[in-house]
Amino acid sequence: MGKKIRAFIAISVPEPVLEAIAKAQDRLRRSGLDIRWVRKEGIHLTLKFLGNIDVQDAKQVRAAMELAVEPFSPFTLRGEGIGFFPDLRRPRVVWAGLSGDVEDLKAFQGDLESRLKPLGFAKEKRPFKGHLTLGRVKGHLDRTRLSEAMEALEAFQTESFTAESVVLFQSDLRPGGAVYSRLAEVAIKSA
Repeated sequence: MGKKIRAFIAISVPEPVLEAIAKAQDRLRRSGLDIRWVRKEGIHLTLKFLGNIDVQDAKQVRAAMELAVEPFSPFTLRGEGIGFFPDLRRPRVVWAGLSGDVEDLKAFQGDLESRLKPLGFAKEKRPFKGHLTLGRVKGHLDRTRLSEAMEALEAFQTESFTAESVVLFQSDLRPGGAVYSRLAEVAIKSA
């Protein structure tokens, strides 16, 4: 058994989109809600959380990523709308939704999952819902303040961005928050 690393596969989000998200986080932060916010540099579009994997397995994961991108062309997405998982009545995670080529994103994520399954990575039980995690709820949220904060961000939208690659990240959990390192990046070329 080799060295284990915590890993996931994601699409990086460009700086202008991250700036728009940071502004939305600031607006929500000012409402005094008890939420632990994701740092700007930690925001990405997760496609598959792999958990703790053997360092040697990263090569096989990269190979699966290379096969998954073959039938796809780059797709265009935009951050749009703010929501909560599992729902507004029991909020645990604050997220920004996505619009644009969302069906292509779902198809790509499904293909990626299918290619990872033979490597021992089980498919997710819940259907994939592409999103950008903004924060995690720490305690009970005041419904009035939550409603007011949501109304202020009703029309939240970022500029469009093109997903041109998929990245295998290593996640190191540290006291100040997770630190992500790129292990492999695979371009999504025109099919």
